[in-house]
Amino acid sequence: MNVMLLGAPGAGKGTQAARIVEEFGLLHLSTGDILRKAVADQTPLGLEAKRHMDEGGLVPDEVVIGLVQERITRPDAIERGVLFDGFPRTIPQADALGEALASSGLALDAVVSVEVDPEAIVARITSRRQCRACGKIFNVVTDGDLDICTECSGEVYQRDDDTEATVRKRLAAYDEQTSKLIPYYAEHGTLFTVDGNRTPDEVYRSVSDILRGIG
Repeated sequence: MNVMLLGAPGAGKGTQAARIVEEFGLLHLSTGDILRKAVADQTPLGLEAKRHMDEGGLVPDEVVIGLVQERITRPDAIERGVLFDGFPRTIPQADALGEALASSGLALDAVVSVEVDPEAIVARITSRRQCRACGKIFNVVTDGDLDICTECSGEVYQRDDDTEATVRKRLAAYDEQTSKLIPYYAEHGTLFTVDGNRTPDEVYRSVSDILRGIG
C-alpha cells in the first residue's frame, strides 16, 4: 500500500504520519532525508543535487524524482509500502511521481488530506513554545506562557517560524501551490478528506479507517 498525506503546515501531518507508520508498517519517505543521504554517499544524483545546492539554487524536480524513484524501487519499500509526506508539493511533481510509480509497476493507493481551518492553524502554531536547551515543546493554551522549561529549567522561547507573520506566509505558499493537489487527486479518484479540526486521536481513527478499507 502506497499512501500520501496532504495538509497545510500545522495540520498535524507529523503526528498522523508517525501513527500510520507504527500501525501499518509503511516506509516513511522524506525527500529531505533521501537527498542528504544521496549527497553524503556521493551518488550520481546526489552529486547533481549538491551542485545545485552549492550554487544556492533549488534542486530540480527531475533530480528529486530520480532520487524518489530509486528509493521506492528498493525491496524494503516494495515490501512495506511507502508513506509520502511533504512530497509532492506541486502539480508537475505529482505528474512526475505518477509516472515514476507507473514505470515501476506501482501505484498510489490513497491520498489523505487532513483539512484544518486556517485560523485554527494560526492559533495552534503561534501558541507553540520550545525549550532552547532540551527541545521540549509547550503550548501556551495548555501549559501557560512559560519562561522556564519544566523539564530542564532551560529558556522557553517562540521560534521565528512560529510567529503569526511567518505562519501566514507559509499558509499562503501552501494555498498557492500544494493545495492544488487536492482537486488533482480528486480527479484521479484517490483522494480522501479528513476533518483535522478534531483531537489527534479522533483524526487518526478516521485516517486508520480509510487505510484499513483500502489495505
